[in-house]
Amino acid sequence: QVHLVESGGGLVQAGESLRLSCTASGSTFSINAMGWYRQAPGKQRELVATIDTGGNTNYVDSAKGRFTISRNNVPNTVWLQMDSLKPEDTAVYYCNARTHYANDYWGQGTQVTVSS
Repeated sequence: QVHLVESGGGLVQAGESLRLSCTASGSTFSINAMGWYRQAPGKQRELVATIDTGGNTNYVDSAKGRFTISRNNVPNTVWLQMDSLKPEDTAVYYCNARTHYANDYWGQGTQVTVSS
């Protein structure tokens, strides 16, 4: 089992920045990739960014150039630096950890609200 705890959400104005963090505990040795997903009201959960143990990253197109994902492998912590935030970035952001066995674990979610 992997337990994820997130922090860093909040209310900001358009153009401002936020930094989300997520720390994993438990069977962290099994973690391969970590990442962030988000879900806006009435929409499906979507991938924002992921990073694997080798540092390889993947971003949704709308996040490229504005968001940066980074990670420490020991302890297993992942950050999402979000710059130039837009109202359409408003969502609940969820931390994800995927193990080498393709099991997914999720954090409780943190609200990000961007006002125009």
